[in-house]
Amino acid sequence: MKVMIVGSGGREHALAWRLRRSPRVSALWVAGGNAGTAQVATNLPITPENIDGVVEAAQSLGVDLVVVGPERPLADGIVDRLSEMGIPAFGPTALAARLEASKSFAREVMREAAVPGPEFRVFSDRQEALDFLSRHQGPVVVKADGLAEGKGVALCATPEEAAVSVTACLSDRIFGRAGETVVIEELLQGAEVSVFGFSDGENVSSLVAACDYKPIGDGDQGPNTGGMGSFTPPVFWDAELADVVSRTIMEPVIAAMARRGAPYRGMLYAGLMFTREGPKVLEFNCRFGDPETQVIMPLLESDPIETMTACIEGNLSQAPVRWGTQAHVGVVMVSGGYPGPYQTGREITGLDKEDADAIVFHAGAQPAGGDGPANRVVTSGGRVLTVVGKGDSLPLARAAAYRRVADLHFEDAYYRQDIGDLTVGNRQGLWSPSPSV
Repeated sequence: MKVMIVGSGGREHALAWRLRRSPRVSALWVAGGNAGTAQVATNLPITPENIDGVVEAAQSLGVDLVVVGPERPLADGIVDRLSEMGIPAFGPTALAARLEASKSFAREVMREAAVPGPEFRVFSDRQEALDFLSRHQGPVVVKADGLAEGKGVALCATPEEAAVSVTACLSDRIFGRAGETVVIEELLQGAEVSVFGFSDGENVSSLVAACDYKPIGDGDQGPNTGGMGSFTPPVFWDAELADVVSRTIMEPVIAAMARRGAPYRGMLYAGLMFTREGPKVLEFNCRFGDPETQVIMPLLESDPIETMTACIEGNLSQAPVRWGTQAHVGVVMVSGGYPGPYQTGREITGLDKEDADAIVFHAGAQPAGGDGPANRVVTSGGRVLTVVGKGDSLPLARAAAYRRVADLHFEDAYYRQDIGDLTVGNRQGLWSPSPSV
C-alpha cells in the first residue's frame, strides 16, 4: 500500500517509523515531516493545515491510506474531504472530532453516556460565569471550549484566579474563537494517565496507557508545555483496570457517538484522572498523543496497516490489537527558552551514534541544507527530539533514555531530569478496581 502521514512532529516520526516496518507498506510520504521522517519516508512541502494540498497530493500519488496526526486538520474535516475523493483516511470525521474540538460537546456526550467526570458548567457570558464563581469556593479548572494548542486550560486555586482566566477568554479573547465559550470544572486530584484505543465506530480495541509530563521544570514546576516526556506502562495499569476503563468510559462514549450519527473511527485518546472514587475523564482527544505516541508505537505488535484499515472498514472485531508490555521512557529535548521565545538553526550532534535500547524521534529538527554535510541537522522548533529508552523495567528504560540523551547536543538544549522517576508528582495511582467493580 501507498501511505501518507499528515504532520511534522515527534508523533508523526514515531508513526512513520512504525508504519515503515509493516510489510504492507510499499511507499511512504509525510505531508510536512522533519529530519527524522526524511530517513524513513519522503517529505512533502505541504503544511498539515493545507487540506487542499494534502488531498491533491494524495490523488496525484495514488495514495491508498492517509494517516492524520494533528487535531486541527481533523477538526477542519480533512477525513471528510479525503473520503469524498475516495481516499481512505485514518481518523475521525469533523463531527466525531468535536470530542476534542469542543469541550462542552464532549461533556454533553459524557453526561449522556454516564461516563464519570468532574462536575462542570458551561458559560458564554462573562458575568454569568463570574456570578457562578462568586458562589463557588475551592479550586476549579477553566477551559477554553475550542482548540487552543494545549494552552487553553488554567488550574485555578481561588475564585479570583478563575475570574482572571474567565475574563481572559470571554472578554480579552486571548484564544480567539476557541475561547468564546468556557467550561468550568471541579479540580480533580489523583494520578493522570493517557489511555489509547483504536475504534471502528462500534468496537474498541485493547487499550494501552502512558503517563506524560506537561510542566517545563523538574518536579512538575513551571509553565505547561506540549509535553516534556512520557513513560509506559503506568505502575498500576493492568488488565483488570483496562477492562474497567473500556467498559465504563471508552465503549459508552463510542456508543453515544454512534447514536448521534457521528460514529467515531480512529484513535480515541482519553485523558483520565485516577481519583479515590475511580477513573474520571479530564478530556478526550481525537488523535494519537504527543509525546505518548513515541513510547506506545514501539509496543504495537499488530500490523498498523491492518488495524487502521479495519477501523475504516468497520471490522475491528476481526483484527485484534496486540500491545507489548516492555517499559519505555521518552525524554523530550527542547530549545532553550521554550515554551517562551527560543532560537532555531542550532546544529544537532550525536545523532549518528546508535544504541540498541534507544530510539531518537525528531520533532523540531530539519536537514540543514546548504553546502555542509548531507546529514547535518539543525533545530527548527521548541520541542526538538524525543529520546525513547526501552527495558524490562521502568528504571532500565529510564537509564537507556538518559544514556542516549547524554550523546546528543545542540546549543542551549534543555530537558527534564526526572522523566520516569515515580517519586516525582503523583504517578503511583490512588485507586485500583476490586473484583466487584
